[in-house]
Amino acid sequence: MLDNPRSPRVRAVAALAKREARSETGLFLLEGPQATREALTYRPEALVEVFATPTALERHRDLADAAEQADAPVEFVSEQVLDAMADTVTPQGFVAVCRQFPASVKSIFRGDEPPRLVAILEEVRDPGNLGTIIRAADAAGADAVVLTGRTVDLYNPKVVRSTTGSLFHVPVAVGAELPAVIERARAAGLPVLAADVKGGDLLEARAEGVLDSPVAWLFGNEARGLPDEALELADRVVKVPIYGRAESMNLATAASVCLYESAFAQRSAR
Repeated sequence: MLDNPRSPRVRAVAALAKREARSETGLFLLEGPQATREALTYRPEALVEVFATPTALERHRDLADAAEQADAPVEFVSEQVLDAMADTVTPQGFVAVCRQFPASVKSIFRGDEPPRLVAILEEVRDPGNLGTIIRAADAAGADAVVLTGRTVDLYNPKVVRSTTGSLFHVPVAVGAELPAVIERARAAGLPVLAADVKGGDLLEARAEGVLDSPVAWLFGNEARGLPDEALELADRVVKVPIYGRAESMNLATAASVCLYESAFAQRSAR
């Protein structure tokens, strides 16, 4: 059992909360039994190490069996060691180390089987928003998410937690340049709809049947939205209407509405 919170091995795991360590190692931190379960189910090859307290493992015996089958056996650690490894105050008895597995933009917009629904994120800076949008994209049945180089790190611990496992379900490309992504989307037959307060009513686009077909949604920064040069690249700019007295809508909420509007429209059209 690992019981020294100051050991080099424990410090190496804890360091993955920092971007520099993640960039150097190509690894990232995973916390909690549910996130570990999702990784074991959908990306077992990505798991490098799994750490758990004896009490937590007793409550989740299925994870020990799944980890062993994935050739990533669980190692016992003390509560103090787990607290030192984790980025959160309550890691719920499990911490894992995973290899990063970003998708490529080319694979997302492949010609043999082009996607029907993709989310493109330009300069999204809040980790919670990014994780929630990835989760919403997964729930709406989106084929992929693409992050431009100015968006927060996909493997930031807060992003990983906010996806609640969806990180392991939907392909996510990182570090892309927006003009190149839009060009690939159009080449794959997906018009680009930018969500921005400067746009027309989303309901008009829905009524015209724009959402019935494959589409790539473009979402921008929480505070500034999308710059004019990004809006000019889009095929159409739309906004989610606000009928009440709210001053504005959270980015993740607006993105969820847009993605689900497309999901509903595409399924109804079929």
